[in-house]
Amino acid sequence: MTTSTAAPATPDRKKALGRGLASLLPGGSKPAPMTNLPSPAQAGAAAAPALKLNADGQGWRELDLNLVDKNPYQTRGYLDEAAMEELVASVQASGVVQPIVVRPAGEGRYQLIAGQRRWEASRRAGKTTVPAVVRQVSDQQAMEMTIIENLQRQDLNTMEQARAFERLSREFGLTQEQMAQRTGIDRTTVSNYIRLLKLPIEVQALVEQDKVSFGHAKVLLSVNSPETIIKIATKLVEEELSVRALEEFVLHLEHPPEKQSKEVHVDPNVREAQMELERALGVRVQIRDRNGKGKIIIEYKTLEDFDRVVEVLGAK
Repeated sequence: MTTSTAAPATPDRKKALGRGLASLLPGGSKPAPMTNLPSPAQAGAAAAPALKLNADGQGWRELDLNLVDKNPYQTRGYLDEAAMEELVASVQASGVVQPIVVRPAGEGRYQLIAGQRRWEASRRAGKTTVPAVVRQVSDQQAMEMTIIENLQRQDLNTMEQARAFERLSREFGLTQEQMAQRTGIDRTTVSNYIRLLKLPIEVQALVEQDKVSFGHAKVLLSVNSPETIIKIATKLVEEELSVRALEEFVLHLEHPPEKQSKEVHVDPNVREAQMELERALGVRVQIRDRNGKGKIIIEYKTLEDFDRVVEVLGAK
């Protein structure tokens, strides 16, 4: 079953992400056109020419590929080979249109921040140089820029996004609210991504392979037993269950038919409302209704779940 793991970027989301990336780039002025900078051939072929930087130590130019090291903060672990072949052909025909972003790494070398596919395509295409923007940024800014670029391009799968947010929290101490502000994604979604790391490793692999969607994964998180989660995930992949069908299956699993037969009949509209609340809150919800009166019971397992539910409900 192949499902989309990221919602299409809306104009508002692109705008928010754009502001987030711009806020991480020191200096507000636009670099001079690359055509005004000397080429490697003009500066001499024996050695890579020195960068011409601005007063703040930043600038851009054609940079020797051999001087660029991989990005240690890269959150994407998979490159689509078919898409890469197309990009390599494009680079061979027209060159790299958009520069990569690097930062000084000492001893004349540079560390890649954004543009992994362009850097890799240039290398495969047999290029010796690549257009690069040089930025003076911290480790935290470098990682944030990497994540934001990938989110803008929708290059990360669901688990890669989850690990990226968790790493920002673990290594740099960012709160979920701060991560939401920087990426243009609402805090609840950030929280839901991080929660995916609580799934068994086997299920995380299915999510990463796009066999289990983000929506399916949130339903699986409502199940207590890791062994049961694995069995249910295997079933949903084999039978290609929809999110709605999975919700029904989990409901029947926790409330078997023989038990339900002894209980008061649940109105289909009430059950539908219950499942909608569970999807929105990411926790188990019970609605006990009798002739239009009753109670809504929200179950949470951790304080993190509690905080998320409180925020979604708009409580201060």
